[in-house]
Amino acid sequence: MSSRLIEPVTLTGRNWATLEPMQTHHEAELLEAAKDGELWNLWYTSVAGSDAVIGYMNAAMKVREEQGAMPFVVRRKTDGKIVGATRYFNVDEKNKRLEIGHTWYSKSVQRSGVNTECKYMLLKHAFEKLHCIAVEFRTHYFNFQSREAITRLGAKQDGILRNHVLANNGTLRDTVVFSIIQSEWPAVKAHLRHQLNKPRG
Repeated sequence: MSSRLIEPVTLTGRNWATLEPMQTHHEAELLEAAKDGELWNLWYTSVAGSDAVIGYMNAAMKVREEQGAMPFVVRRKTDGKIVGATRYFNVDEKNKRLEIGHTWYSKSVQRSGVNTECKYMLLKHAFEKLHCIAVEFRTHYFNFQSREAITRLGAKQDGILRNHVLANNGTLRDTVVFSIIQSEWPAVKAHLRHQLNKPRG
């Protein structure tokens, strides 16, 4: 039975990004976003190859319909261009938990304020509107950039799931698990707002 904890919603940031529920008409723009940096060549990411964007989107839509996930496209505010994707998934409606992940960004916006603002919006909605008690993040052990970014959000590492899943390239993936719990959200919120208000060169 699919969860309906999450209804479609557009989340609009103040400076950097807008999160829109993913739709099939986003296909061409998502492909262009993934081409910026040829993200499918990073073996630890989940970005679809240049010939597999339709499959990537269909999978996202399937988990939305069957498991209550909510995939978003990330649209840059300055020019309206789609520059990535992210989603709520592994939704546990009974226990008020979910995971944020399947996140990727075009190379041109990496290390900008886009990720911080997107995570701020997703966390704020999860804790303040969906009343989650915990939000989880997971990433590949060797995706050090992602691990550092999750830590900078204020998430704490819960542990490492060794030989967790078999990757598409045949390797066994160790998965690092992080979380933010409800009682930590006020401090994390203040931290993220401070980061977003800092001047950027």
